[in-house]
Order: sequence, then C-alpha cells, then structure tokens
Amino acid sequence: MSTTTDTTEHNPLPEGAPDIARAIEEVDIEVADAAGAIREHPVVETLGTVSEMADQPPLIIGSTLVLAVGLLARNPRLARAGGRMLASHLLATFIKGQVKQRVDRTRPFVIHEEGRYEVGTQAPRDEGKYNSFPSGHTAGAVAVAEALIREYPDTASPARLWAGAIALIQVPRCSHYPSDIAAGALVGLAAERAVNFAFDQADQRSRRSTR
Repeated sequence: MSTTTDTTEHNPLPEGAPDIARAIEEVDIEVADAAGAIREHPVVETLGTVSEMADQPPLIIGSTLVLAVGLLARNPRLARAGGRMLASHLLATFIKGQVKQRVDRTRPFVIHEEGRYEVGTQAPRDEGKYNSFPSGHTAGAVAVAEALIREYPDTASPARLWAGAIALIQVPRCSHYPSDIAAGALVGLAAERAVNFAFDQADQRSRRSTR
C-alpha cells in the first residue's frame, strides 16, 4: 500500500486510515512545506552538520571512549555509563533499523526537490530518501543521553538539551517530519529503559552471588 502526492495535497494516506494518522500526516507535510524556505539558510546548514555527531559512528566511538576511559581509570561508575550508552545506542539503532526496513516514507527534502511524497509498507526500499521514519539521529541521541543520566543524574539538563537540539534541527534541515522525531525519541527511550532493566537484573544476580 503506497500513496503519492505533490506538496499541494494533504491527504496522502489511503482510505480507511485513522483520522488521527491523517491529522498527524497533514501537520507533518505543512511543517515540511514551511521548512523548505529555510533549509538552505547557513545557520540551519551549520547546525545540521553539527548534528551529525549523533550519527551512528560518532555515537559508537564516543560511547566506547567513555567506557574505555572508565575501565582504564578504574572508575566503575564512568565505565558503567559508557557501557549503558553503548548498549542503549546499539539497541536503539537495531530497533529503528527494523522499522525503517518495513516502512517507506520519503524525507521532507523530496517534497521540495522532486515535488512528491510517498508513504507505504509494501516492498520498502532501502534507500536514504525513503527512510524518513523514524529519526535515527533522534533515537541515538535520546538513548545515549538517557543512559548517561542514569549514572550521572546531574547531567540531565544539558544531556536532554543536547538530545533535543539534535532532534529539532532535523525538521528545518528537511531530513525528518515531526512525527519521525517523536517516533525516534520513543525508540531511544524504550531502548534505554530495556538496557537499564538488563543492568538491574545483572546487578541483582551479582549481589545474590556474593552473599
């Protein structure tokens, strides 16, 4: 099931789609239309480039470095933070990858460059411009930020501000729709919560074994 529209159409979902889904999609497309006017602004382009720090390789490298420094410095708390960050990011990346493989959604820049919008779940294409949903940058940033906060609660404000900035800049740069951002944030939160549960279970087993 796939539908196509140009930027003047705001009802791309097929008949039978829930009203709430139609409303969300309409807002997404309206926001994407507006973002087209500023996507090439130097500030947006610069912030977009900076936001690539939340791409997969940088987050993996950064999390691994935190883990390594913690181990070398014999700092268990820092090492745990690095381990949580790495595990949460990898799980978030896996989850968002599974969703992207099952959903085709053209990125906002396709509306402006090609005058079309597509969304569907039949025969999804593994191409960047069809992989808008969900936002991987958001998922990774949220997962890593929440994992750091788990060990260092005092970092909550700056860590969440950083993750939020990474997420929000994806809209004006026309990489993602608002609902992509929301879905990515949920993926990141879910991944970190799952990793935290695993860490808690491991801690409990460790305490029981030392009694």
